[in-house]
Amino acid sequence: MYTLTRVIIFLLFTVVVKAQEEGTTIVLEIENISSEEGQMLIGLYDSSDNWLQKPVKGMVGKIENGQSIVRFLDIPNGTYAISVFHDEDNDGKLDSFLGIPTEATGSSNDAPARFGPPTWKDAKFEVSGGTITQIINL
Repeated sequence: MYTLTRVIIFLLFTVVVKAQEEGTTIVLEIENISSEEGQMLIGLYDSSDNWLQKPVKGMVGKIENGQSIVRFLDIPNGTYAISVFHDEDNDGKLDSFLGIPTEATGSSNDAPARFGPPTWKDAKFEVSGGTITQIINL
């Protein structure tokens, strides 16, 4: 009986540790997309130094009924921010005129773009396990 109890405790401990290792799922819902043309290009960033320069993960989102939903799986605990843009012409880059984007953009927390891109401070959010949802309105 004593050995069975130890085995059960070991198995429970292993399941808890494994669940913690798997990390967080971030569900991203992009709303109010003006057309179904093209795709959504999405970057997940892990620091202010990398913000809008070097994502730790990138995804392409399909647009259906004015929205796009993607999932980042197994994200370690930490601070992150998300940036998206509607790549209407499927060329893989953000089109601009005189440095101003001509394709719709957005960021986590619906961080505002005031006289330039949104700041890391406004876009960042904490990840600490489970599933979290971020909604970005274009």
